Amino acid sequence: MSLNFTESKQQKAFLRKLYIAYLIDSERHNLLSLHKATEMPRRTLQDAIAALADLAIECEFVQEGQRNNAGFYRINHWGAINRDWVVQHLSEIQAQLS
Repeated sequence: MSLNFTESKQQKAFLRKLYIAYLIDSERHNLLSLHKATEMPRRTLQDAIAALADLAIECEFVQEGQRNNAGFYRINHWGAINRDWVVQHLSEIQAQLS
C-alpha cells in the first residue's frame, strides 16, 4: 500500500510530525540528535515537537542533570495515531520528506 499524499505543505507537516514522533519513541533524542538524524533545522524540529499536541500525541522533555536542556524527549501516548501504521509506512514517509 502506497501513501497517496500530494505535495501540500499541510500534508508534509503532518508526515514530519509523525516521523519525529517515531524517532523520539524509538530512542532517546534531544534537539541535537534529532537534527543529526533528520537534517531538519532546529526551529523546524522545535515547531514540530510543539505541534505534536495538535495530533493528541503526548510528548515531554525529560530533564537529566542540572544543565539546562540536558535530557531527552519522550512520547507518553500516541493518542489517535497508530504507531504501527507509522512503522509500516516509515520508508514512504521518509521518501515524502526528502
